[in-house]
Amino acid sequence: MNSIAKSLLKTVKCSPAGWLRSSSTHCGKRHLPKLVLGIETSCDDTGAAVVDEAGNVLGEALQCQREVHLKTGGIIPLVAQQLHRENIEQVVKEALSVSGVSVNELTAIATTVKPGLALSLEVGLDYSIKLVNKYQKPFIPIHHMEAHALTIRLTNQVEFPFLVLLLSGGHCILAVAQGVSDFLVLGQSIDIAPGDMLDKVARRLSLIKHPECHSMAGGKAIEHLAQTGNRQQYTFRLPMQQYRNCDFSFSGLQNLINKTIIQKEKEEGIQEGELLSCVKDIAAAVQHVVAIHIIQRTYRAMLFCIKNGILSPKHATLVVSGGVASNQYIRKGLQTLANANNFAFLSPPPRLCTDNGVMIAWNGIERLRAGLGVLNSTEGIRYEPKAPLGTDISNQVEEDSIKVPKLRKILQLAS
Repeated sequence: MNSIAKSLLKTVKCSPAGWLRSSSTHCGKRHLPKLVLGIETSCDDTGAAVVDEAGNVLGEALQCQREVHLKTGGIIPLVAQQLHRENIEQVVKEALSVSGVSVNELTAIATTVKPGLALSLEVGLDYSIKLVNKYQKPFIPIHHMEAHALTIRLTNQVEFPFLVLLLSGGHCILAVAQGVSDFLVLGQSIDIAPGDMLDKVARRLSLIKHPECHSMAGGKAIEHLAQTGNRQQYTFRLPMQQYRNCDFSFSGLQNLINKTIIQKEKEEGIQEGELLSCVKDIAAAVQHVVAIHIIQRTYRAMLFCIKNGILSPKHATLVVSGGVASNQYIRKGLQTLANANNFAFLSPPPRLCTDNGVMIAWNGIERLRAGLGVLNSTEGIRYEPKAPLGTDISNQVEEDSIKVPKLRKILQLAS
């Protein structure tokens, strides 16, 4: 396991120019007064990065466990924890080495402490506390979803407030970012996340056995096959049509898809674990219904924010982040929705949508500048596998009971 993990260690030696706020900064050549080391271990990626207060990524390292978990058919927490333990020190050292910054020169250390897999969070927090205590540095605990939401402020000039849609393997949240740690939650998944559902469907379809998808994660495999599939061959009922709120649901949809797969296996006379001949069409239909469900709930969130004066119709922005935000079909549909409603549409580059140390370090910079949650003692700090983001106003959204116009014209523009 150790050799596999080491072979997957990926180091980024200098940030792409598009990430940098100032082109005059060169990796390891310039010392700025505020420098934050970010450490991320909330799920199955071990990430670390050094970012300065101008938004320059001075050094980054990332160890991805994807290939290991593909072989086991999903993330096994104990395996993820062991890989984090084996790689965290090397990942942090690589990020610091590339940045040319020593631990003594850091202003603070920021680490994901919530939410996420308990065993994974524990590794990052334990390592960070030892580092903080050894070098007597301030510690900044980071909420993983807050970091995803604020990543856009590293890559673009975005002012508060803005509407943010966080899509990942573990979360699906619609919120208004009013400040660095000030969020109004409009809705979220009441069961599983879209990334989790797509991964489970991909496993049920045995896409790892498909010649085009053997090295792809489940969601990526669905997206890839959907490009050449005919989504109109299958129609899946949209979830939660009777509820005029901004919540999401994907587990019932997954059950409907599984029933269709079972029926097709019977028709083709194959067993579970064998590839269906219609797998591309199913992938296209699955991706489409997930996209429509997400777009419909986001549409209601836009209307709610404008109606209640939470966002100005002249300066409204929709930010989409998280791993599933890298799905180009979903992203295109959301961009078309934003354009049709005079919202600016922004999303971080795909590699910053997935988990990484950069977003944690940047969140640390944001909190450092705002003077929020910067601790001089780590006593009593605990990781939290489940943690809400901001203030939940989903009841108010439901009370408004906003009817969403038909999406036909928007979908035609997106296709």
